[in-house]
Amino acid sequence: MIASLLDGIAAAPCARPALRYAAIALTIVLLLLSICRSGEHVGRIAERLENTEKANETQRRMLEAAARRPRDRGELVDRLRDGGF
Repeated sequence: MIASLLDGIAAAPCARPALRYAAIALTIVLLLLSICRSGEHVGRIAERLENTEKANETQRRMLEAAARRPRDRGELVDRLRDGGF
């Protein structure tokens, strides 16, 4: 049914350019939608990367602070006496 209607429309000489322009327009619309979707995907990936970098920076600062901590009570007392805490 639909195929016969499309054959009838395509057989008309004035409808061929219209179908050609419709196919071009459909292609352009699909291309733009694809670009939009890929842009959203890239945005999500960038956001995930930014969050990972923040978490890594926080963890690095925590590790640096742990490396500078006093090893035992005696070292803690020495730091407190020197005022270097």
